[in-house]
Amino acid sequence: MKPLKVALLGCGVVGTQVIRLMHEQAADLTARIGAPLELAGVAVRRLGRKRDIDVDPELFTTDAESLVARDDVDIVVEVIGGIEPARTLIVSALSRGKAVVTANKALLAEDGAALYEAARAGNGDLYFEASVAGAIPLLRPLRESLAGDHVKRVLGIVNGTTNYILDKMDTTGASFTDALEEAQTLGYAEADPTADVEGFDAAAKAAILAGLAFHSRVTAADVHREGITEITATDVASAKAMGYVIKLLAICARSEDGRSVGVRVHPAMIPRSHPLAGVREAYNAVFVEAESAGQLMFYGKGAGGAPTASAVLGDLVAVARNRLAGTRGPDESTYADLAVHPMGETVTRCHVALDVADKPGVLARVAELFAKHDVSIQTVRQEGHGDDAQLVIVTHRATDAALSATMEGLRELDIVRAVAGVMRVEGDD
Repeated sequence: MKPLKVALLGCGVVGTQVIRLMHEQAADLTARIGAPLELAGVAVRRLGRKRDIDVDPELFTTDAESLVARDDVDIVVEVIGGIEPARTLIVSALSRGKAVVTANKALLAEDGAALYEAARAGNGDLYFEASVAGAIPLLRPLRESLAGDHVKRVLGIVNGTTNYILDKMDTTGASFTDALEEAQTLGYAEADPTADVEGFDAAAKAAILAGLAFHSRVTAADVHREGITEITATDVASAKAMGYVIKLLAICARSEDGRSVGVRVHPAMIPRSHPLAGVREAYNAVFVEAESAGQLMFYGKGAGGAPTASAVLGDLVAVARNRLAGTRGPDESTYADLAVHPMGETVTRCHVALDVADKPGVLARVAELFAKHDVSIQTVRQEGHGDDAQLVIVTHRATDAALSATMEGLRELDIVRAVAGVMRVEGDD
């Protein structure tokens, strides 16, 4: 059997695990595919660097462009990340009719359309399961298994770093800074954690999920994004006292009229009875609601070399089978062409903590302001502290614009000394 030759772009944490699995599982992979896989070359930035992997040194090259352009290369696996040179290399491979497996969430979320266009033009194959939620089989179910269903909402924890931080704040009472330092010590967080804690990583993944779920083109720029850097130990304790836990959520949902979708990433309180509330440490989980299938839960390791490499190998088997059969995987599906509505039109609920003067009439004035903006109050709790009091209010569902206007109005009331905390509430509707 003639081997299928694989060019690997990148030999970092994920790349080395891809090579290891290709070697260790060579016989099984051959049996599953119908032909052996052979490593044709590995593109790296620096030659001579010590790598903990058994590879013929002659296979390493710094000329990624020439490796991708080789006529004998059938499949290109890209795990270098970032926008460039990854975009140029992937487009080059697809334009030449090669199959591409990538884990590059940032590129797919920014310019996935260009990759699909190159794949169509060159009759190439594009798979990217490893771009979202690591080892969890998630994208293929959305892309293929649920292709006959009507997905209504995707709600998930798709960033392990932030989940670890928030979990430690919840279970130990740690501050954000202390929990982040622990995550960095354990290798869950980078030295510069901005992409994770400010929500950029999760936003890219949300764009990919929304595009697949709703058959519409969604980019990272369409995603409303908020990070977790402002979450305090007090916020976490307050949520805990009410039977909630705070998670950084990626939420993709159709509007009630079905004409648009909302795509957002932000911290939110969810009830401890919700399946996502029990997702601990650096794990990921995604909750999918479909019209016919009902509620589905996908859970597992969302990052790390071996878990991500597992997803890469799954795609590698799929594209290799397609190659032998002379077929391609699914193309981009954007027939629905749903618009992404602004965050202000999103319907949600809110938890508000107010520091107020402890005197008659305060609650009435606060309630009057909520009514002015058509925001209904579900529950209210008051705790007195001498001349001061704290009102904790949970609203019914309202548009985010109405909730934001209400918060601005509260800050202008003379009886409100401070809006101590504002947090959206999800998962109990």
